[in-house]
Amino acid sequence: MAVENFTLFTEFIFLGLSGRQDVQKGLFVFFFFVYGITLIANLGMILLIKVDPRLHTPMYYFLSNLSFCDICYSSTVSPKMLADFLSEQKGIPYDFCAIQLYFFGAFADVECLMLAVMAYDRYVAICNPLLYTIAMSRRICTQLVAVAYLVGLVDSAIHTCLTFQLSFCNSNVINHFFCDIPPLLALSCSDTSINEIVMFTFIGCVVGLSIVTVLLSYSYIIMTIFRMNSAEGRRKAFSTCASHLTAVAIFHGTLLFMYFRPSSSYSMDTDKMASVFYTVVIPMLNPLIYSLRNKDVKGALSKAISTNLCSG
Repeated sequence: MAVENFTLFTEFIFLGLSGRQDVQKGLFVFFFFVYGITLIANLGMILLIKVDPRLHTPMYYFLSNLSFCDICYSSTVSPKMLADFLSEQKGIPYDFCAIQLYFFGAFADVECLMLAVMAYDRYVAICNPLLYTIAMSRRICTQLVAVAYLVGLVDSAIHTCLTFQLSFCNSNVINHFFCDIPPLLALSCSDTSINEIVMFTFIGCVVGLSIVTVLLSYSYIIMTIFRMNSAEGRRKAFSTCASHLTAVAIFHGTLLFMYFRPSSSYSMDTDKMASVFYTVVIPMLNPLIYSLRNKDVKGALSKAISTNLCSG
């Protein structure tokens, strides 16, 4: 019986976004700035929703959870990426790679489902306003958030376990800047067909459920808005939904591009650029989108600033 010669690796090496030292220093400054805005903007959104009683509604409860997800899944990637920009050896221990993959996948799933929950919340608020307080009670809102986290944690555990049961025997160099499923599958010397089937099926179910929920919710919302007699009512309804639709389009568009293409069309360099967008840029954009287009958030922010100035 022939014995296969496997090399056991204790770490993976990232190629990163660029191999040029001068470019990496510039990238460090840029992404440090982006990550700082991400933390400040999302933490600010969470604190603003917590301290302002006018924002103690289901919509803003879900928005605060969305901000928490943005902080978490950006923080699984950005600190390591920033450290790698300043180091020659961009290594990550095997176990830490698995941990990074798990938490990134879990919070990305939660974010995806949270966007669906927020669409359903808008549907109930606009299409069935008399039932809103019952349909979106505190208990139901908590249960919806809990289910989103449960699905994310379980789904990511399945992908992580399947990915790290593969053999990585030829090389430990990952053509990426963090541990994600596609580049790890491309690196493996095992048969990855089961992993690809499970990835398309499970991620497809999560993303598909989210997209279908959003599309159905906004189909009913648009029909209800056009039936409104008040022009002011239509304007307010459109304004409330516009920021959420923008966030959904950006997030889901990037996910569909990343995970739902034939393996033959994969280009790791292209995927790295797309990954930068949804791991680093989108978590920064979400609080800005909601704050710039939302009168309640802008009003609460103005009140908080004026209160602090007066007290100072």
